[in-house]
Amino acid sequence: MTTTTTSNHPIKFLSPIAAVALLTALALSTRWVEGLAGGRTLVFALVTGAVLGLVLQRSRFCFYCHARDWFEGGNPRGLLAIVLALAVGLVGHTVVLGGWLPVPQPGKLPPDMHIGPVSWVLVAAGLSFGAGMVVSGSCISAHWYRLAEGSAVSPFALLGSALGFILGFKTWNGLYSLSVADAPVVWLPAHLGYGGALLVQLAVLAAVAAWLWRGFAREQVPEDVRAAGVPGLRAVWQRLWSGRWSYWVGGLAVGLIGALAIVRMRPLGVTATLGSAARQWAQGQGLIPDRLDGLDGFAGCATLPQSTWLTPNALLLAGLVAGAFIAALASRQFAPRWPTWRDAARGLSGGVLLGWGAMTGLGCTIGTLLSGGMAGGLSAWVFAASLFFAVWAGLRAKALLGKTSKT
Repeated sequence: MTTTTTSNHPIKFLSPIAAVALLTALALSTRWVEGLAGGRTLVFALVTGAVLGLVLQRSRFCFYCHARDWFEGGNPRGLLAIVLALAVGLVGHTVVLGGWLPVPQPGKLPPDMHIGPVSWVLVAAGLSFGAGMVVSGSCISAHWYRLAEGSAVSPFALLGSALGFILGFKTWNGLYSLSVADAPVVWLPAHLGYGGALLVQLAVLAAVAAWLWRGFAREQVPEDVRAAGVPGLRAVWQRLWSGRWSYWVGGLAVGLIGALAIVRMRPLGVTATLGSAARQWAQGQGLIPDRLDGLDGFAGCATLPQSTWLTPNALLLAGLVAGAFIAALASRQFAPRWPTWRDAARGLSGGVLLGWGAMTGLGCTIGTLLSGGMAGGLSAWVFAASLFFAVWAGLRAKALLGKTSKT
């Protein structure tokens, strides 16, 4: 009996050629986009999204995967990459915002920054989002780039996220009047100054990094790895398109992209377009209220219905998927398979939790946590603590259920 090796599979063989073709098409599309109203910003968003998608796919930058690696295996590299991204982006945002708003003052927020109200509702949103990550196996940003890898779960998770947004819109008015309306919106530089806020947040990140660093004490580095020396250019090129990039490369790149993005467009976020589409459809069907109290007055991943889908966020998202697709093809990691009922159930149920948490928390791990943390919003820290606690608890519950089923 003969078998076909993975390297000889037609999809694997043709993937690099398809990657070059897609990259060419993406480059040509920027000429058309440039001719539209606001074309330069749209091109910037498309290219930024493509670079972000490439980085996310090649470095496996996934908040859930990184947290799971630490909680289950004691591997700190992924969470350290998130810490690095926050630190780099925090410095970049401080420089840029200091030029826009030289004297930070309470009650005067920098425009468009993802700084939201802090209340128990935000905690509930983080817990829901974290639980959705455990159930579906990724956060929303990772589902977008895994969609480009051929994931069988991600299409259902994104559909479930849209349903979760609709559920969030239905519960919003009640939560708003109950808690959100009176909740404080805390921008740390307005209370501590730019320098004080930067030092405090970098100190917190340093403390988290020091705590995570303990994981390296359990590792034994092989002698041949220590003596490997500097690789040649050919080896460096091959490493770009095989395996995954180092964690720190992903963290550094995401931090720089987050800081540069605000120069030409809104902060990074990957749920605004999905939420807008869900809101527009649900309102057209009469499933949610036409008036969502106070929602559109908050910064974050805005979900206003759009008259056109050629917006910076939509182009960023299109670029992200295209960039991840190019990276997956070039590295021969595009591996589609037919979904099972289990894949659909995991994706839909986890996606609903993700969508409700993202809508109620005014963003996801990219918008509320990453962009909000870089901007100095207290809401980012509260959302992050709730989210990672939910991931820890969810993984513990899965482990206990696994042991019970075996006995």
